[in-house]
Amino acid sequence: MAFGRSSRGAMHAVSPVEPLTLKILVAGGFGAGKTTLVGAVSEIRPLRTEESLSEPGAGIDDTGGVEGKNTTTVAMDFGRITLREDLVLYLFGTPGQDRFWFLWDELAQGALGAVVLADTRRLADCFAAVDYFERRGIPFTVAVNCFDGAERHPVVHVREALDLDPGVPVLLCDARDRESVKDVLVGVVEHAMSTARARRRSLTAGT
Repeated sequence: MAFGRSSRGAMHAVSPVEPLTLKILVAGGFGAGKTTLVGAVSEIRPLRTEESLSEPGAGIDDTGGVEGKNTTTVAMDFGRITLREDLVLYLFGTPGQDRFWFLWDELAQGALGAVVLADTRRLADCFAAVDYFERRGIPFTVAVNCFDGAERHPVVHVREALDLDPGVPVLLCDARDRESVKDVLVGVVEHAMSTARARRRSLTAGT
């Protein structure tokens, strides 16, 4: 327990500082590893809304390149991680298929920033997420999930293929590895905070 000294010299307990809580979205295409990422880093048992892929969805869900995938997120994933004693992140993983995009607006409310998880085997699948966050002015970082056996591409090539603005960070990661995911989340928070400061300076300069 922490203690502080009162004006009279007596010791008294100091109430712990309430941590800052931030909401981060984890988006990307079908099978990019969003559920894996949230589960790898969450300090609580993650909430998952996965269902088995069914025959009715066979003509809708494109499993090319991810043929081994047999489940899909139908609402969201949820997890929590304490980055520092005074900073807690709540992670909301979005569903990847087109038919569940109506949920994104609800999940995006109050979000500080986002991770767009990219799979270079199906890079076009994350275009929709990139467009979504660009249109709504939500700062995001692209994290390239380095799958076993997948061809590795230089970051500059991924940036060019996604036609990203120069200020959007692109990182390589392993969605199964806790430390790798933590590095991505730190990068998202830093980028979002930097973007917010720049916007405030711009507004101040314009008034």
